[in-house]
Amino acid sequence: MIQELAKKSIYFDFDDFTVKQEFQGVLKQQAEFITQTPKDMVMLSGNADERGSSEYNLALGQKRAEAVRKALIILGVPDSRLEAVSYGKEKPRATCHEEKCWQENRRVDFEHKVK
Repeated sequence: MIQELAKKSIYFDFDDFTVKQEFQGVLKQQAEFITQTPKDMVMLSGNADERGSSEYNLALGQKRAEAVRKALIILGVPDSRLEAVSYGKEKPRATCHEEKCWQENRRVDFEHKVK
């Protein structure tokens, strides 16, 4: 189950950090799993596409990670179990220089860690 959940990301529109309605199911799955595994910590890593400066993308990635953190808290996940970090554009999942890759890189990933 944890490997399946770790593969699911929350994706964002260009220059935006609003969690879209279409990802509510992923958030609910994550929230249920986190609350059922009290020894887990979850790192939420915000990412951005290659466009924009490193500083801008680090800030945008952090805003994305924080938006997901807030959504999980609303769903009942204790804040103490979540850590929001940003990788900006430093960890692209796709490396082409066109929209299909940029879409893949505008995301928040979940990394579950056992305490």
